[in-house]
Amino acid sequence: MRFSNQWVPRSIGCLRGYTVGQFTQDLIAGVTVGLVALPLAMAFAIASGVSPQAGLYTAVVAGFLISALGGSRTQIGGPTGAFVVIVAGIVLRFGLSGLALVGIMAGVLLLIMGFTGLGAAVKYIPRPVIIGFTNGIALLIASTQIKDFLGLSTPSVPSEFVPRMKMLVHYGGSMRWQTVVVAASSLAIILFWPRLTKRIPGSIVALLTATAVTAFFHLPIETIGSKFGGIPQGFPHFALPDFQAAHILPLLPSAFTVAFLAAVESLLSAVVADGMSGDHHNSNIELVAQGVANIASPLFGGIPATGAIARTATNIRSGALTPMAGMIHALTLLAILLVAAPLARFVPLAALAAVLFVVAYNMGEWREIGTILRLSKADIAVWITTFALTVLADLNVAVGVGMALAALLYINRVAETTTVEPVTAEYLEDGQAHILQGKKIPSGVTILRIHGPFLFGTTEKLVETTKDLNRLGEVVILRLRNMTALDATGIHALEKFSERLHQSGKTLLLCGARDQPSQLIAGSDFLKKVGPENVLPNVQAALARANEIQGDFGGVGRELALEMERLPL
Repeated sequence: MRFSNQWVPRSIGCLRGYTVGQFTQDLIAGVTVGLVALPLAMAFAIASGVSPQAGLYTAVVAGFLISALGGSRTQIGGPTGAFVVIVAGIVLRFGLSGLALVGIMAGVLLLIMGFTGLGAAVKYIPRPVIIGFTNGIALLIASTQIKDFLGLSTPSVPSEFVPRMKMLVHYGGSMRWQTVVVAASSLAIILFWPRLTKRIPGSIVALLTATAVTAFFHLPIETIGSKFGGIPQGFPHFALPDFQAAHILPLLPSAFTVAFLAAVESLLSAVVADGMSGDHHNSNIELVAQGVANIASPLFGGIPATGAIARTATNIRSGALTPMAGMIHALTLLAILLVAAPLARFVPLAALAAVLFVVAYNMGEWREIGTILRLSKADIAVWITTFALTVLADLNVAVGVGMALAALLYINRVAETTTVEPVTAEYLEDGQAHILQGKKIPSGVTILRIHGPFLFGTTEKLVETTKDLNRLGEVVILRLRNMTALDATGIHALEKFSERLHQSGKTLLLCGARDQPSQLIAGSDFLKKVGPENVLPNVQAALARANEIQGDFGGVGRELALEMERLPL
């Protein structure tokens, strides 16, 4: 029975005892996120070098399957920015049949990862590598939209970054002011509309406004109709792609890259969903669903798909409770295909370029760069190398080199933790303040310890241990005396843990960090977030600080007490 439950999609479990009230919430969330996905699906497809309907077909077919078969309650799947660069390269070299082959091979690889438990290997990717990938992909996406945003008249734009930028600069004089006005206005609406209301997505308002203005005034700018002839009305058609066996080996590295990116982004998105909803996803069944979706998508004219972080967050904020919301999101897009597809021919590409500029900025995680730059030279080198290869070479090379650097960095970190020192009287005396035996732990204080290196690949253990925060006291002491090494991924995990405790009204104290972890914490933003006064040299000082906090705030956590003070009398 345990084995069978392990492979049951979350949708089946969630639908047991499903109520009308839950369906109403899922319906509202599903329709909302479907409207959000509409411009994104078309924009990602166009940026990938395929027709806009390919993105919509992907969101309908893959989006439905990922929600119906996946391991997360609220995950939303579909085309994402992570695939834009590699899909465009595949289409350019091997055509649509090559892209379909890559999608199916990647789907098979994802199935293997899910059924064998290899999905857990994704956690062995260090944070500098992930940030390097996302920074690079975001920059590439933005660079592909400059032509449509400015309305430039150019020959076929190169797929490589440097030649592309040279061509755009060379043809900068062909800019059309009508296109720039529509694009800039769309961008302004997307950015400022949420200040008025968040109930209606800004991207939809921008898309509808730009489309109406373009059609009414007959503006001489490029639209979906002028470039692609519009979007066919009706259901996605099932068709077996024309595969060529000779393409299997040349496309195998691309299939691995697509599977890798799909696994990373879907599981990152599922983790974000867990944090927002209090759920806990099943990684393996999620990857199985991603595999099925990526096999099915090319058979209906779609492109690779994965979990979409922004759409998943929108789904949760809109009140989604079960995977039904994700299925409704897909059905909403299908209804638009069946009813309103002919109107899509008036959609200006400039408006979609504005949408992708915002997507590129949001997915880039640019604020993380400052954190990376305060880490060790090795972490900075890994980030720069991954970022540069993503932009200047291609994702296949960046993934391979990034993972190789990750392995070398891990070996280096572990090697640094090995020391050989004599035991002296001073060492024994200094150790007394770190020993827990004989010290009184106040009521309402929980002590956790991290033993060994806290690096990428091990941080999930902190999440697992602290899954239920209700079992922890108002003051949580994280004892780092036996934590031998720390890296960027470890710092990020500590930040997330601190945020979770803060939201539940609890206070985090750190104590006993050794030289390398202590230096890394001291040079990071995390020190400001947790508070320098809450980073102590040993457990004895941490217990004294815990007593001080409880004395000052009447036995409740500092964060909860501060919130109570803000409440009106």
